[in-house]
Amino acid sequence: MSEITPELVRHLGVLARIQLDDDEVERLTGQLSVIVDNIAKVSEVATPDVPATSHPIPLENVFRPDVVGQMLTVEQVLQNAPDAADNRFRVTAILGEEQ
Repeated sequence: MSEITPELVRHLGVLARIQLDDDEVERLTGQLSVIVDNIAKVSEVATPDVPATSHPIPLENVFRPDVVGQMLTVEQVLQNAPDAADNRFRVTAILGEEQ
């Protein structure tokens, strides 16, 4: 059984700068006790002969060859742009930068 007490929950609330009423303290005491107990159970099972895993199924990246394909022309790229200038998209200035 964990050693989570209402006083500890109140103290944690003060440290986190969270105002907790009595109902919240009671509810959180039970919830935190369950969490601590579950962590203790996992710690009992985790032995040095069991390798740590980050994922139950081994993951590997799947890559495809990088092949150059057919490219769009500048005109095709800019045909639906709301505003363009000098073969570039034209956008409004941001962050107060004047150009």
